[in-house]
Amino acid sequence: MQIPFSVVIITKNEERNISDAINSALFADEVVLVDSGSSDLTCVIAKKLGVKVIHQKWLGFGSQKNYAVSAAKNDWVFVLDADERITTDLRIEILQILQKPEFKAYSVARLNHFFGKKIKYCGLYPDYSIRLFNRKSGRFNEVNVHESFQTKEPTSTLQSPMLHLAYENVREFRTKQKKYASLSTKKPNLLRAIISPIYTFIKIYILRLGFLEGWRGLVIAFIYAEYSFLKYTK
Repeated sequence: MQIPFSVVIITKNEERNISDAINSALFADEVVLVDSGSSDLTCVIAKKLGVKVIHQKWLGFGSQKNYAVSAAKNDWVFVLDADERITTDLRIEILQILQKPEFKAYSVARLNHFFGKKIKYCGLYPDYSIRLFNRKSGRFNEVNVHESFQTKEPTSTLQSPMLHLAYENVREFRTKQKKYASLSTKKPNLLRAIISPIYTFIKIYILRLGFLEGWRGLVIAFIYAEYSFLKYTK
C-alpha cells in the first residue's frame, strides 16, 4: 500500500510555468503551493487546478521551502520548482518507492534545458539534489541561494530524472546569475576574482566537455565564469 505524500512548490510570478508543473504533480495525494506575492495569474491558475494555495511573505529560499514542507499534510514530501516537471518514468518510480521506502530521503537528477536544448555536458547532468524525503529526517539549510535538504540519515538515488526548463534565452540566464552573485555570502577577494573565473571556464568548457554542446556550451561556460567573478567583486 502506497504511503501518501505531498508535492510542494514555492512561487512568485510563475504563470508561464505553473500549469505544467502542477499537472506533472497531480498524481500526488496533495499539491501545496506557497506563493510570496505574485502579481500575475499564478495563484488563479493553481486554484483552478485544485491546488492548496498559501500566501507567505518571502523568507529566503531555504526558509520558504521549509515553510512549504511544514504546511503539507503528509510527512513524505516531494519538493518541485515551478520550472521543473516530474516525468512519467519518475512518477512511476516515486510511486514504487513509496510502497515501501528503504531510506528516508532520495536524490533526483535534473535534466536541464538551456535555450531550447537538453544539456548533458558542462557538468549540468545529472545535477542531483534531494527532493523526495520524509520531513522528519531533516530540513533545508537556510542560505541565501543554492539551498539544499540536509539530513543525517542514509540516502538513496532515484534512477529517473525530472526536467528542468532552466533558461529560455541567454539574457534570462545572465540576469539570474547576476542576481545569484549579489546574494552570495562570499567576501570580496581580488585573487579569487581573477583565478576563479578562469578555472570555472576551463572546468565547464573543457574538462566537463561543454564544447560538445556547441555554442550553448560556450555561452554556459562564459556566464558561469562571469558569475564566479561577480561573487568575489560585489
